[in-house]
Amino acid sequence: MDENLSTVLHSKGDLRMECRPIPEPGIGEVQLSMQDVGICGSDVHYWTHGCIGDFILTSPMVLGHEASGVVTKLGEGVTNLSVGDRVAVEPGVPCRLCNYCKEGHYNLCRKMRFCATPPVHGTLARFYCHAADFCYKLPDNVSTEDGALLEPLSVGVHACRRAGVGINSTVLISGAGPIGLCCFLTAKAMGAAKVCMTDVDSQRLEFAKKVGADHVLSVRAGTSKELASQIENLLGKSPDISLECSGNPAGLKTSILATASGGCVVMVGMQPDEVTVPLLNAAVREVDIRGIFRYANCYPIALSMIASGQVNVKPLITHRYKLEESQKAFEHARTMKDGAVKIMIKCS
Repeated sequence: MDENLSTVLHSKGDLRMECRPIPEPGIGEVQLSMQDVGICGSDVHYWTHGCIGDFILTSPMVLGHEASGVVTKLGEGVTNLSVGDRVAVEPGVPCRLCNYCKEGHYNLCRKMRFCATPPVHGTLARFYCHAADFCYKLPDNVSTEDGALLEPLSVGVHACRRAGVGINSTVLISGAGPIGLCCFLTAKAMGAAKVCMTDVDSQRLEFAKKVGADHVLSVRAGTSKELASQIENLLGKSPDISLECSGNPAGLKTSILATASGGCVVMVGMQPDEVTVPLLNAAVREVDIRGIFRYANCYPIALSMIASGQVNVKPLITHRYKLEESQKAFEHARTMKDGAVKIMIKCS
């Protein structure tokens, strides 16, 4: 095949299928025949808005960052992979040299190059090249679809580690979308005793219940104080940990009020730049409020959880499309109709 069909965003609302040159791997890189790429909310947001915060699309960009592939060529100096290896792609490649990188917080590297974050091209293509040390070989019992889901699962791993989830933790997860569900699966794998998931969408709550959530609660009506009380009643106690995955300020307020004194709230979803929250309430009850940004050193843990059977991500994939159908897939991801949770694009 001498073409590299790619899903390219030219500007807000302008998504095109184009044949681009097949890239050659540089030093320390591998060329990949892309297999599966999941559509993330951020991909849809770039398509519908042309930007996310300070990351603004100024030139055409290939979308996609939840990805897996098969190694087709090795760049100079690559020794950790072989042609034919099936790999998961960790989409962020840092400088490896700054203090953040050397201290293990490479997700905070100021020179981070992250797939499908302007101006860096993403993975929704037939062929793509990536740093070999950020590609993880998949065991035989882990599919390439599972490999693509390591990306959102790694967000769950990072969030649960930041929150200190452990054996017998009681956890509230606000937002039952793909990231909230990945946080749920991770929390359970890390030993959480009870998890309550909230959302405004009844279909999502039904899905959360189907994959094993102990309790679900609709937050479509009621004040934050009333909802916090309902959460406490459902769990039998105030949650030790709250993971706010909706990005909604109301969800953050409810999370703070619901969390037990001495507990922890982690902001997983992207909140607006400025929000009004009950800070005094959190301060006098010593409730920690933490943020996360993507993940660091989480892919090996996420892969281990899937390979060992501790976590089953397969039910999250509800719809599949071919690469040629990317525009149809993105429209589906925008509307999230027909019970869509995670939409996967087959690139090979």
